[in-house]
Amino acid sequence: MLAFYFDFISPYAYLAWQDAEHGPRALAAKHGVELAIRPILLAGLLDHWGQLGPAEVPPKRAFLIKDVMRRAALAGAPFVYPDVHPFNPVTLLRLALVEVSGAQQIAVIDALFALVWGTGRDTTDQAALAGALEALGLDGAALLARTRAQDVKDALFRDTRAAVERGVFGVPTFVAGDELFWGSDRAVDVDRYLAGADPVDPAVAAAAIARPPGLTRPASRRPR
Repeated sequence: MLAFYFDFISPYAYLAWQDAEHGPRALAAKHGVELAIRPILLAGLLDHWGQLGPAEVPPKRAFLIKDVMRRAALAGAPFVYPDVHPFNPVTLLRLALVEVSGAQQIAVIDALFALVWGTGRDTTDQAALAGALEALGLDGAALLARTRAQDVKDALFRDTRAAVERGVFGVPTFVAGDELFWGSDRAVDVDRYLAGADPVDPAVAAAAIARPPGLTRPASRRPR
């Protein structure tokens, strides 16, 4: 199985999803493995691991904006930086859950990514969200109402918690077998792993991971 963890708030998740050669759908099809699509809340990961989001570090945010513009241009992917970013992605993530989108999950994710990063629309615009869903022949109003149900809220919390327990710390993340790969630029490594050509020696890596860190920052210096 290949699992793909993402949040619509991440432009790199958009680039990974759009990648026709090494995106999650392409890799699953190429290697004949089942694809598990996991919308999760990046904020929940950051809170758990004590990290700041990229947009919370001003020079990192400036770099991110330009970097994604460059990456999108190289990939030929439509890209418009949203008028509001970071934004609250909760409604989008709930719409992307199979509990809401059902058999149309991939089409819904396609439409929402295109809306956010292809057109830069304000994600608080409920009419725009409904319109994107209705363009698929779906009942936009009904799906948006469904996102407010308690079982849907619980499903997003459950999947985010499960991601944390799996060791996911950022998005996009691919998990293939027991291996975790973070970042849209690591999809080639996923391809190699699934092909049985991963250059990592598990024993050597495990020994290095088991060594204690030589230096740690005081708790007072860590992000809160």
